[in-house]
Amino acid sequence: MNFDFAFYLFMGSLISGLIWALDKWYLLPRRQARAEGAEVKEPIIVEYAKSFFPVLAIVFLLRGFIVEPFRIPSGSMLPTLNIGDFILVNKSAYGVRIPVANKLVFGDSKPKRGDVVVFRYPPEPSVDYIKRVIGLPGDKIVYREKVLYVNNEPVSRSFVSQYTGSGEIRANEHLENLTGVKHSILLKPGYISPEGEYTVPAGHYFAMGDNRDNSRDSRVWGTVPDENLVGKAFMIWMNWSDDGIDWKRLGNMID
Repeated sequence: MNFDFAFYLFMGSLISGLIWALDKWYLLPRRQARAEGAEVKEPIIVEYAKSFFPVLAIVFLLRGFIVEPFRIPSGSMLPTLNIGDFILVNKSAYGVRIPVANKLVFGDSKPKRGDVVVFRYPPEPSVDYIKRVIGLPGDKIVYREKVLYVNNEPVSRSFVSQYTGSGEIRANEHLENLTGVKHSILLKPGYISPEGEYTVPAGHYFAMGDNRDNSRDSRVWGTVPDENLVGKAFMIWMNWSDDGIDWKRLGNMID
């Protein structure tokens, strides 16, 4: 169990709801009986509980079962996602999971190759990561000399231009066609990044950053277990960086 923001939301909802229920069904009738018809003053802790419970409960349910916001802290997914992007993640894309415990209770949808997914970082599950799904269970993945192979087939890509966005120097942008999913990646000439051959175990996924030479991903720490999945990223709703708001990124869908 991960003691993260979802856990504290749950505990806040639970405690405020219990205080409200305890007062309504037990303490309030006792106060009214002692007052003998006089006005009964409500304890301040009950006032706060009644105010906070519906808000906390609604946020917890929305965040736990429907959609959750995340902020991109690094450049590992450039040029798809910029540092400072605030994204929305569909929490039910791969089945409905119990918040906090993250246990699947309904649905059996699986990530597709090319999906941008948020998951709990396998070496440290309290940390959320975002990468692109490259390999599905049973796939053979090879990354060598900046070329990606999926099941012995090289993934096609075409040069677009030299990348001019913030956060990277001398990177080239390429359009990659990952078995029908077209998306941009960055490659840095002369830069050596992790290479190797990998077979994806059953119930796991191989994930890589689009910024191929500046991403710690499955090439380094291994595959992502199905139970670590949080959801599918689908939209940028805000971008806030040192330069202020980038209005052009607001509302962009994530490919």
